[in-house]
This record gives sequence, structure tokens and C-alpha cells, in this order.
Amino acid sequence: MKPTRLSLADLLLLGLSPLRTRPLRAVLSALGISIGIATLVVVTGIPASSQAALMAEFAALGTNLLRAEATTGTNGEPAALPPDSVAMVQRIGPASKVSAVANTHAAVRRSDRVPESETSGLTVLATSLTLLDTLNGRVRDGTFLTAATERFPAVVLGDVAATRLGVTAPDTQVRIGDRWFTVVGILAPLPLAPEVERSALIGWEAARELGFDQRPTVLYLRAEEAALDDVRAVLPPTIHPRQPSQVRVSRPSDALVAKRLTENTFSALVLGLAGVALLVGGIGVANTMVISVLERKREIGLRRALGANRGQVRTQFLTESVVLCVLGGVAGVLLGLLGTAGYAAAHGWPAVVPVEVVLAGLGAAVVTGVVAGVYPAVRAARLTPTEALAAP
Repeated sequence: MKPTRLSLADLLLLGLSPLRTRPLRAVLSALGISIGIATLVVVTGIPASSQAALMAEFAALGTNLLRAEATTGTNGEPAALPPDSVAMVQRIGPASKVSAVANTHAAVRRSDRVPESETSGLTVLATSLTLLDTLNGRVRDGTFLTAATERFPAVVLGDVAATRLGVTAPDTQVRIGDRWFTVVGILAPLPLAPEVERSALIGWEAARELGFDQRPTVLYLRAEEAALDDVRAVLPPTIHPRQPSQVRVSRPSDALVAKRLTENTFSALVLGLAGVALLVGGIGVANTMVISVLERKREIGLRRALGANRGQVRTQFLTESVVLCVLGGVAGVLLGLLGTAGYAAAHGWPAVVPVEVVLAGLGAAVVTGVVAGVYPAVRAARLTPTEALAAP
């Protein structure tokens, strides 16, 4: 007689039997799988969400920004750029926007009671009126410097500078050098110009009162994306024809990309930890299945005596292992999605989880279930009916 084949529904019922008979053990066994899959989803989803936010930020700020600054001279002093640097750069055809700032070497303080030596890591920069437009920045509170206010003791604080000085709104006064300046605006964060975030910006004309020599130290340039590399190459000799080596040109967006690569390297490390969690979970499932075989010898013997062959017994226990791991994998995917969505919402990012990661997580759960269930299934199938029924 040919043995009766088990239908798919029968296999699923057999696979779900541990959840009905020993639910706590099944949940604890699948917990390791859930943790591993959840870690896999979170570690992949958070960088993907951050990357999506970064790309959206790039779209708003633009990646065609170049930064040219004076390098440090042989005597250790910063080598300022020529006074006509901006006019020279504006002659470059693909250059659309040019702006400059200059370090005045003055200190900004919240009050005259604070010693001048305590700068809080802030810089006072003389700035041209086109800076905000060049950086694609915006003012969070108040206004930026205008043709009227640049000649007077008015200052715009970067986001970080305002926080360190304890300034929360315009119309507050701060001390720059030996003069009081009125805060007329506070900038929103500028990811492509973190040095501006840590600065107090004053007008080019107002900076003369502080002994400013009118020589810029940093130039910001927007150029056509297709000609960006060519513009980058000609900037040093254009800015400083006699000493082009005194000019260093960088692309601020490259720094953010490098930061993202560093975060992805860290994510690869955590991804390895997710693999370890899967391994531990798989060992836990295998251990549970071996104990299940030992406890269910009489059931195995009864099934064999009623006509079940070794293949059916082997399929039964292998199915139980796979179902257990798949349920753990589904729970892990859900936990990972919730974790990613929560973290992204907390940082104001769009929640992004690649579909292939979800499929890979479920696939890893199936593979873990098969690997973990092979030995217990083979062991159960090798039991003879008499040996199984005689077990205590």
C-alpha cells in the first residue's frame, strides 16, 4: 500500500502544534529569531531613512557648492585671500553665485561680564549680503543683514552660536569686542556650512570698527553642476594668481557623503551582530526541537504504528522548526519596521525600509528553520515504532 501523503494544511497544523501545546516555550524559542530579524531590518532601515533625508536635504541645499579658503601660512598665521577675490571669481563663466566671509578675530560674548578669553568656540565673521542666498539658507527668526543694517552694530547668529550664547529671539544684545551689537536674526541650521552655524555674522562695513583688514578668508561659490570639476580646478589660480597653493578648495557635500559612508561601515558591524543573534536563535530553536523529539517519542511511535513512514515524521518536525522560525521572523520584521518608523519620526526623516531587506529577513528565518530542524527531524525519523512506544 502506498502511504498517505500529508497535505499542506496538515503540515501547517502539525507545524503549529507547538504553539498550541507549549506556547511559552515556542515564544521563547522564536524570540532569538525575532531579535535577529528585527536588528537586520532596523540596521538597514535607519541608514536608508537617513539617506533619504540626506538626499532631500541635498535637493534643497544643492550639491553644486564649492568652498575656497586660505590655508595656513609658513609662520602659522592664516593666509588671507586677496581683497578682490570675489570680483575675480565672478568672472568665471559657470559661476552663478559668489559670496565671502572673513574672520575678524574678535570675540562674541553674552555680556561684558564674560572674559574675552571665553569664546565658547564661536567666531565673528564679516559677511557679504549675498551669503544666505549663496548657501541656500534661511533665517529662523528675524531677518538677515541688509544694505541698511550692515553698516551698523547689527549681528545675525548661526543656529549653534545662538544656542551657546543663550539667545532665543532677535532684539537681544551681545558683546563683540568692546561694542554692543543687536541681534537682528537667527539662522536655521546649515548642514553644508557648519562653520557659519558656529559664527556671529556682522556687516562688512561694521567690521571695520573692529580693525578688520577687508581681506576674505573663505569664499562660497555656486556653479553649474556639469562644469563643477572644471571650476574647482581653476579656482585657486583665479583667487590667488601668485600663490594658488595658498587656496584650498573643497566641496561641502563630500563631507556629508563621507560621514554617511562612516555610518554605513558602523551599520555593517551591527549587521554582523544581527547575524550572531540569528545564529543564537537558530541554536535555541534546534535545542527546543531536540527536546521536543525526546518528549514526544510515544507520539512518534504511535504515528509510525498507524502507518506514518520516516519521511512523514521527518517532514513533520522539519515543518515545526520552519514554522516556528517564520513566525519569529514575521514578528522580527514587524518590530524592525516599528523601530525604524519610530526612530525616523523622532529625527524628522522619512521612514524607508527596502523591500529586499524584508524579503531577506523572512528568507533568513526560513533558512534558519531548515538548518535548525534538520538534525531533530532526522533523529525523530530514525526511531522505530517499538523503540518509541517503549520510551518512558
